[in-house]
Amino acid sequence: MKHLRPALLLVLSTALACGHPTAKPAPVPQVLAPTAPTSAPAPSRSVTADPGATTPVLADRAAESPLMAAEVAELPREAKAAAANARGDALLASDDGLELQGLSAPSPVVAQRVGPARRIAGVSAQPMAAERYAHQPETGFRQVSEQPLSTFSVDVDTASYSNLRRFIDQGQLPPPAAVRVEELVNYFSYELPPPAAEHPISVLTDVTESPFNAGRQLVRVSLHASAPKTREALARNLVLLIDTSGSMQAENKLPLLQASLRALVQQLGERDRVAIVTYAGTSGVALQPTSCAHKQRIIEAIEQLGAEGSTHGAAGIREAYALAGRHFDAKAINRVILATDGDFNVGVTDEGSLVRMIEQERERGVFLTVLGFGMGNLNDSTMEKLADHGNGAYAYIDTLREGRKVLVEQIGSTLSTVAKDTKLQIEWNPARVASYRLIGYENRRLADEAFNDDKKDAGDMGDGHSVTALYEIERRGASPAAAQVDPLKYQAARSPSAAADSSELMTIKVRYKGPADARSKLLVHAVEDRVRPLSAALPDTRFAAAVAGFGMLLGGSQHGALRYDAVRELALTALGADRDGYRAEFLTLVARARQIARAD
Repeated sequence: MKHLRPALLLVLSTALACGHPTAKPAPVPQVLAPTAPTSAPAPSRSVTADPGATTPVLADRAAESPLMAAEVAELPREAKAAAANARGDALLASDDGLELQGLSAPSPVVAQRVGPARRIAGVSAQPMAAERYAHQPETGFRQVSEQPLSTFSVDVDTASYSNLRRFIDQGQLPPPAAVRVEELVNYFSYELPPPAAEHPISVLTDVTESPFNAGRQLVRVSLHASAPKTREALARNLVLLIDTSGSMQAENKLPLLQASLRALVQQLGERDRVAIVTYAGTSGVALQPTSCAHKQRIIEAIEQLGAEGSTHGAAGIREAYALAGRHFDAKAINRVILATDGDFNVGVTDEGSLVRMIEQERERGVFLTVLGFGMGNLNDSTMEKLADHGNGAYAYIDTLREGRKVLVEQIGSTLSTVAKDTKLQIEWNPARVASYRLIGYENRRLADEAFNDDKKDAGDMGDGHSVTALYEIERRGASPAAAQVDPLKYQAARSPSAAADSSELMTIKVRYKGPADARSKLLVHAVEDRVRPLSAALPDTRFAAAVAGFGMLLGGSQHGALRYDAVRELALTALGADRDGYRAEFLTLVARARQIARAD
């Protein structure tokens, strides 16, 4: 069966959406906005332009969908080429399907094994023998009576999504440990209200039916960070730390990195400075800090880079931080950008030593962003950990289009921190909720007492960053999903307070620090208990639920996952304007993953 191309998906989705009846008006989402904390946001293009906004989701999600029959449709050769070119990557259009240039057959992954290749006809894959991923057990339901608080750090990483896209494009399903559901959800842009004057963060909530389990409900919590418009943009003082070891020779490693960095440099202003440190068997300074008034000099230094030797990553990181320290500018953004496949195989390579060094530099005001490249020896677990402790994000660059997305389209959020050490704490009303489950964020959970501890590190949000969390909840009186415990012998159970008799479902607390602050600020938002049908939920809520369902399916969730056809149908109701085409691309990935799974 051939792949369903993005162009065909868009035509199909439009045709499907136009045929659906109009639903009854539904409650508006709850928003923390500049003028009225609980008012609804103004209609946006993403909401009003979505003809499927009122489309009911199929009641029987277990049944195979006839919509998948469209996958057999063929596109002309010219359309195949156009679709491939739109991706901006190494995909080639051919009469035999999509092929990846220069890639060999797949092999099992070490640490989290992929197993035998699950192939799509015409797609070949490269060995994944040394890729490393950290397994995080899925979190189950928690009883509100026992654990009324849910506390976690924000996560703005997106590497998991682009990495699984790479697997699927090569005809393999990703190993379950490579799937971090929150990074899949947060890969996409959503329509969110601007922050109020008091805080650089806004809050939006939406409560609807759960598409994963009948009788349960889905709660969406979204944050959006934005710098005050009156704040002058800070200059950027960047040190590019580039892995030039032999493992970076492949076309999807150093050459792709060079093309992405050229695009970054073109976006920088004359007040910005760029330095380049390289590392292989040894490390060295390839370019001293240079004003972007001399962009050609910087680009020439990037183009002269070559890959050879072993990977002395720790030495390179030390050299980069030393250079950043010597040229530190207290009035600028000081950031090291590490670009690597993560294969640190020489010198001090234990994560503990690297993490402690990065934490020390973070306290001095030099933050770290990590960009992952390539395949075969990708060290995902190390790169995610280094970025987390360096007050930066971790992105995986699989195509030039993704490089432009991270380093050009989202340059503000990638480089400029608006709210650091950002934490969320949800308190559930025990009179209305029996149990809850936070979907994803397994390695972002915090102890409840860490919420008020300003010494506890947490994730940062850049200018324009948004973070979405999804909860599945079970109401009072339903059959319990959370594990039950015996009554305590020496103390009585908690008793609800008078506030539990209110119409509130939960209270959201957000604690964050300003970029240069040591003390945190608190934002509090109470959420009214207003539930809408899934067919009437915000399009962004439905799309986020579809993406989460896809992640749960790929990750082997034990808590109810949608089948591929149901994921696709739910996403089709919520494409919206899709100005960047990423949602249509998601539908393509779902179709490909379904085909791989069937061939397994």
